[in-house]
Amino acid sequence: MKKTIRIGTRDSELALWQANTVQAKLESLGYSTQLVPVKSVGDLVLDKPLYEMGITGIFTKTLDVAMINGTVDIAVHSMKDVPTQLPNGIVQTAVLERATSHDVLVRNHEIDFEKPSVIATGSLRRQAQWLNRYPNHQVVDLRGNVNTRLQKLKDNKWEGAIFAKAGLERLGFIKGEQVKSPAFEGKADVLDWMLPAPAQGAMVIVALENDDFCKEATSKLNNAASEICTHIEREFLRKLEGGCSAPIGAFAEIIGDEVLFKGCLFSLDGKTKLEIERKVLTSKYKGFGKDCATFILNNGGTKLMLSIKEQMK
Repeated sequence: MKKTIRIGTRDSELALWQANTVQAKLESLGYSTQLVPVKSVGDLVLDKPLYEMGITGIFTKTLDVAMINGTVDIAVHSMKDVPTQLPNGIVQTAVLERATSHDVLVRNHEIDFEKPSVIATGSLRRQAQWLNRYPNHQVVDLRGNVNTRLQKLKDNKWEGAIFAKAGLERLGFIKGEQVKSPAFEGKADVLDWMLPAPAQGAMVIVALENDDFCKEATSKLNNAASEICTHIEREFLRKLEGGCSAPIGAFAEIIGDEVLFKGCLFSLDGKTKLEIERKVLTSKYKGFGKDCATFILNNGGTKLMLSIKEQMK
């Protein structure tokens, strides 16, 4: 255990929390580690929606390059930000135990959802599902780290903004229904009707394929249930070819000896909704996500995906 494992991470507060968590777990196993924070393009460019920036891998590409160049040994990511196709030479080594996958609506006053409202989010998935449920509402773009987005919510006359609950919890900004941060105080409503992004709430570790030392060390942090569920969700995403930007939701949950999966694909305006709910034996999970995506594609999904790609050009 003489080698020091250099942990690459984005330098946002949330990314550093994730990297520090991995660092603590590795050091508890006796490994020597060092954090190496870097800025990604996704963190630097805040005035464009993600879907206008080439999207796939925008938060992970810088760390991929650092790993291949030998600047870092492993990288820690929010798994929902990671492209379903990893670069050549880089492999997934561990999925940590998953946190909540729920989205929440953060607000500072009561909302009458029957009235026209303005809701902020930088996610096409959240936008489409919100407009599907509330077609009389307006959705505006919201970018930046968690603190930046909370500050923007405070500074604007929006009714609310949508966040991943896991991110707020990891930063200690949410307790029960109460949200309290240096930038904002208010309430959070769990959106249990909204399907999350594939792998939302999960943290993943990647390493170089030929680095046996780091692969063995980090594999000790893998959670089998989280690995299975995120595999199904990301397989569903990959088959639909949505990348990180299309309005695709997916969630898998192990119940007994089965996995329950729910998936959806929306049009950008939320008017068209394609969905699936199926079960499979946990022992037969491989290929299940692909099969569910194929069902969506064969029932209107192919045409819808073509339409989405045309609109995003």
